[in-house]
Amino acid sequence: MASKGDIGWKRRDEYGERIQVKAKKVGDRWLFRVRSKRFDEWEDHPSPPLEDWLELLDCVRRRIQRNLIPEIEEQLLLKFIREQFPGEHP
Repeated sequence: MASKGDIGWKRRDEYGERIQVKAKKVGDRWLFRVRSKRFDEWEDHPSPPLEDWLELLDCVRRRIQRNLIPEIEEQLLLKFIREQFPGEHP
């Protein structure tokens, strides 16, 4: 079951299979987990692709608009994405 701090979405993996992804902020880090089907166990996803980071950024921005997350989180997340993926511009 998802906890209060989890942010989740669905996408297709590199094989075209639908997967569920969730992220949670723990301290100053974001932890990602994935699973294939509803009753499968969540697995740690230590190096998520840029696609997942951009989806998380979009989710964070929507939560900021609803006053669920402080605005500083967007800047911190953008900074981290730019450091991890220097050739990309979110």
